Amino acid sequence: MADYFIDNGSSMQRVLAILEQVANSDRPVTPTEINKKLNLPKATIHRLCRKLEDEMFLQREIDGKRYLPGNRLRKIALGIISNENFRTHRHAILKQLSEEIGETCNITIPDGSQMRYLDRIETHWPLRMQLSSVGTKVPLHCTASGKLFLSLLRKEQMSKLIENLNLEQKTVNTLTNTESLEKALAKIRKDQVGTDNEEFVDGMVSVAVPIFNRRKRFFATLSIHAPSTRMTLEEISRHVPRLQKASQDLTLITDPGDN
Repeated sequence: MADYFIDNGSSMQRVLAILEQVANSDRPVTPTEINKKLNLPKATIHRLCRKLEDEMFLQREIDGKRYLPGNRLRKIALGIISNENFRTHRHAILKQLSEEIGETCNITIPDGSQMRYLDRIETHWPLRMQLSSVGTKVPLHCTASGKLFLSLLRKEQMSKLIENLNLEQKTVNTLTNTESLEKALAKIRKDQVGTDNEEFVDGMVSVAVPIFNRRKRFFATLSIHAPSTRMTLEEISRHVPRLQKASQDLTLITDPGDN
């Protein structure tokens, strides 16, 4: 770890302020944009951003000019929302939702070019779709949560990300063509409801809604999935209003705001 984190209080405050600016931005930002509220010397802001990049707290956007949260900063964020205090309340909301709907409920968060399962409550039905365990990752292009996340990106960012994705054929329904995927994402963006009609796993349907913070920034998805023998996509979509209510409850416990 670079010594400016521990030896110089003033430098530490500057570093934390930079991380805060990047974390609170809804898009990648340049050092100049980061510095608008900090008013540091130009050479200082560029030097600190480079050091934070070296330490993997920041990473450069593909254009090489702008910064976004790096791997270590994302891990900090994941650790915070996985905190036991948050998890207890979050789990209670998921459990109530699962019992009311009668199906498996999940929370997922973006993690690089995939989605990571953060929490889950399994259905009590003996017939269930057994997905990967909590903590594992799933693709963006063929899951309800992943497609929802893609749809909420800025169009330029979404297109660039799709270009770099492996649109692997998981089932006969998987959208592996960029044009057809972007067309589906346009509808999802309008409805703000992600859908998976047996695109990731044969015999499984799923819907997802976004979880926003108080600043209306997306940070996770809430989804339910079920065997298609028990529910069609149309039938599972009828539970979207209940998911949206639970999403609002999750916002309150995850982002309580200022007192």
